[in-house]
Amino acid sequence: MNFVPAIALAVGLVAAIGLVDAAPHSEPRSGYSFLTPELQQLQDDDFANPGLLWVDQGATLWETAAGTSNRSCADCHGDASVSMRGVAPRYPAYSEELGRMVNIEGQINQCRSARQGAEPLPYESEDLLSLTAFVSNQSAGLPISLAVVGPAAESLERGRAFFYQRRGQLNLSCANCHEDNVGNHLRAEPISEGQTNGFPIYRNLWQTMGSTHRMFAWCNEAVRAEPYAAGSQDYIDLEVFERWRSNGLTIETPAVRR
Repeated sequence: MNFVPAIALAVGLVAAIGLVDAAPHSEPRSGYSFLTPELQQLQDDDFANPGLLWVDQGATLWETAAGTSNRSCADCHGDASVSMRGVAPRYPAYSEELGRMVNIEGQINQCRSARQGAEPLPYESEDLLSLTAFVSNQSAGLPISLAVVGPAAESLERGRAFFYQRRGQLNLSCANCHEDNVGNHLRAEPISEGQTNGFPIYRNLWQTMGSTHRMFAWCNEAVRAEPYAAGSQDYIDLEVFERWRSNGLTIETPAVRR
């Protein structure tokens, strides 16, 4: 489904919209609550949820040796159901080694480079999506609890500025849709809060798995703005802000979306 024409039609409905209170929703709502009952059932079914194919592939990669060290993720971290439980709710996090905020994808690639002697996996590659989905899935059901102190607080403020910045030919910000018009419709689709507790997600529109940054880029293109590169610091900062907005929502990875 192409939302660009729908968003263009929505411009007339989004008149006179300004910056809004920057506080997160007092009771954030997962994108799950905006789905049809059929899609909710698909996400809930462990045999039918297509995203679990990526989780299964991630489990295989977790045990697969790579790089000059000939070591696997499991060789360092052991049983992921124990060592990775609780990781997803606190990412993105500050990396002392890199001196900047990183998301789970960035931490996986940092481990590959520094610990395994392997090449970083390309963003949006099947292997990186699979490992990210597998690691995140270990925290399914846990509430997001992103701490925003020190460098994380600075990153959050940059992400907040991005979220409220109007951009593109349609001159719309993230907030114009995901705060000001939550529950309204673009064509037949209800507008969600744009929470990120289910990523990576299986999206029917893409017919595949996609990362948070792919979703950011899709939204930028929908308002006819030039998207940033996946993995860029601009999108990392936006991801920090989005995760902070999601604090309290439980991890749903792998979620299913339209």
